[in-house]
Amino acid sequence: MKFGDWATRIILISLLLMAMAATLLIGRATKLQIQTAQPDPAIISWNQNPPVQFQSAKTQAEVSAKTSKPPTKTNSPVKNNQTPVRYKTTTAFAQYRPRLEMATVDPSNYGERFAQNANGVFFNNEPIVVIHETSNSASSAVNFFQTPHDDESVQASYHSLVKLDGTIVYLVPPDKRAFGAGDSVFVGANGIETVQTNPNLPPSVNNFAYHVSLETPPDAWGLNNIKGHSGYTEPQYNSLAWLIAQSQIPIERITTHRGVDRSGRKVDPLSFDGDKFLNLLRSFRQAISIK
Repeated sequence: MKFGDWATRIILISLLLMAMAATLLIGRATKLQIQTAQPDPAIISWNQNPPVQFQSAKTQAEVSAKTSKPPTKTNSPVKNNQTPVRYKTTTAFAQYRPRLEMATVDPSNYGERFAQNANGVFFNNEPIVVIHETSNSASSAVNFFQTPHDDESVQASYHSLVKLDGTIVYLVPPDKRAFGAGDSVFVGANGIETVQTNPNLPPSVNNFAYHVSLETPPDAWGLNNIKGHSGYTEPQYNSLAWLIAQSQIPIERITTHRGVDRSGRKVDPLSFDGDKFLNLLRSFRQAISIK
């Protein structure tokens, strides 16, 4: 065989090997990109629920316009003391990874957080967490929230919901006002706290509350006037603690729907093990003194 033929073959073989190597590198890079792909940015943004402070996204100008009294600025009856500690999440928090979902809520079922009440008085309450339970399945609750409601006395929503399997469903953005509690008051170290944002409805904690609900166990679906049920699952307790561990809301400002209700009709969450929840919350975050 002539030298020219050998040279041609060597060149062709080299080009073939180079092409194969390039193909392998591209395939490996593509695989690596898929393996290291980040979750949906929208889901990531929800991972900060609930935030350290809720922001009043809107003034009460619309509500004040419905009344004869113009907006007036006064000192808030609620003291806005700085929390003496900060919280940071732990290794246990990082190791627990619940499934996350998002569901849209019809705009009629939530609103803005206001800076003034129905009388035009400014306020700045520290946030609280209110724990609820659904009266039926999680899907039934979500369907209700996604249905438009013109009647203000019927409108309802949560910021998030924890399914029986521990899945966290994000519903209303935390900077918005979910309609989780009607006639309600929070009583704590700052005294009595409640805000009336609608002159036609009783005052409530909604303007400074983060509402999270546990899915009711199947043995209590659709039942009324019961005093208890089989309770919540381990994944529900873990996911609830994981969710709240991301906030700077202190334990003393975490309450239940029953604890804030003033209508005398709300008793949820039934069969709730408060000690179990608090132990899990303490395992997912730890307090750091502010110097």
